[in-house]
Amino acid sequence: MEESAFGAIPEDIPDDMTKIRIEKSHFTEIPRGAFLHTPTLENLWLNFNDITVINSKGLEGLGNLTELRLQGNKLRSVPWTAFEDTPALKILDLKHNQLDVLPEHALRFLPGLTYLDLSFNRLTVISKEVFQNWPLYQKLQKTEERAATAFGPNVVLALHDNAWLCDCRLKGFVEFIRSLSPPIILMNSYLTCSGPDFRAGKFFHEVELQNCMKPVVSTPSSNISLPQGANVTLRCLAKARPDPTVWWTYGLKIIRGFHESQERVDEDTIRSFLSIPSLHVADRGVYTCTAINFIGNSSVSTHLDVLSPDGSQSSLHTGFSDAPAGDENIYIDIRIAKQTVRGVSIEWHAALDHPAETWFTIHFGRVDADKKEMIYIGPGIHTYSVSDLMPATKYEICVSLKNQAPRPGQCIVFVTGSDITEMEQREKLIHIVVIVLAMVLAVPIGMYACTTDTRFACLEGIIQSWKNRRRDSSPLGMERERQGTFDSLQAASDEGLVNKDSTEDRKAAEFVAKM
Repeated sequence: MEESAFGAIPEDIPDDMTKIRIEKSHFTEIPRGAFLHTPTLENLWLNFNDITVINSKGLEGLGNLTELRLQGNKLRSVPWTAFEDTPALKILDLKHNQLDVLPEHALRFLPGLTYLDLSFNRLTVISKEVFQNWPLYQKLQKTEERAATAFGPNVVLALHDNAWLCDCRLKGFVEFIRSLSPPIILMNSYLTCSGPDFRAGKFFHEVELQNCMKPVVSTPSSNISLPQGANVTLRCLAKARPDPTVWWTYGLKIIRGFHESQERVDEDTIRSFLSIPSLHVADRGVYTCTAINFIGNSSVSTHLDVLSPDGSQSSLHTGFSDAPAGDENIYIDIRIAKQTVRGVSIEWHAALDHPAETWFTIHFGRVDADKKEMIYIGPGIHTYSVSDLMPATKYEICVSLKNQAPRPGQCIVFVTGSDITEMEQREKLIHIVVIVLAMVLAVPIGMYACTTDTRFACLEGIIQSWKNRRRDSSPLGMERERQGTFDSLQAASDEGLVNKDSTEDRKAAEFVAKM
């Protein structure tokens, strides 16, 4: 039955069929119990269809099946436990699919195979345990069993034309391939590496793979001092197996504004560069090179200092214009504008006599850190964003004038999201609406936060509460200092979370959470 005859596997197949061949149709699934009523079936050919899913009970009732051919479909994975229902299976053809994973238990329920074809798929790395757990292979490792089957049928494996990644993770599999001897034979014994680049095109028997190794990172210079305006390139060496991912951070955030590049030193070592043009005082600080692979991670730091034109070390005030003394006591109103799973954006406002000359300092770090990172922000800028933070971690971010220490009311504490899966699947944004109940330079009564999940009812409740309280508020009440916190903010939370300065404020927060 060929050429688009079916959109699904027929349900009225005669129960005495021993051979079925359905090809070039457009059904996408082998559903549960698809052949439950054909117990005598021995040969099943389902080549060149659009099958993407095999139900874990899709082969139920096929105790007599000896041949299953699924060539040319769109399978990205196979429920290998489904073969528990086919104990007599001898031929399994899965070539020209899209399989990219072969789990360690894959062959556990295929003890009688004499032909397995996994060629022309997308396999990159598999463990030798896949075959060591194969009952047939275990049986043949016994001397007496090997002698007994010496004149029996060969077992043919087809594994060629996959995207084999020849690094340390493939070491065991390569050794297994080299050790094969009859009655287990390869259809094509010249398996070829597709990567990494320096091994692409080489045969398995031409490569020598070593054990995997956690990254070890080093730098030629841990302290660098250069004058303002100079160009500098920071370097680090990362030695690891397999190749690590390497990046640079400044403080707690990944650097994206400067040029990064890498070069391979040898099979196990990568050199990473970070180029910083025309040094400015704001570029001084600690730069960290981090390397990570599936075994672990390592990092090394370089302290960069910027010298003033006369050759002396730049002080913390270098590059900042002196503002009038009156600016020293100006209150800075800071709020969270947006929060993502692993980052935050803040805005701040301050009434300044000399806005074109006044610099700000961002103090940022973990709440429990003894020393915070300081970022200098030039005149006219009133927003700052930080991303790529650690999940489920409490951070504090403050804004002060010039190089002042932060004062009460100039800091916000927040907690990053804890849903690791969500972060790995595109880091979905959590949009936060923050209503600060105060005018610029007036100390706000409190800070309210509603997640989008509470919809408009939350906002309406807060606005009404604010209107009522504003009528009842005294001038003295408006002078209280506040420090807005988001201590309990979590990814995709359904609660409005607030840290209040008064009993009345806490009641309003409870009202928001209930909404």
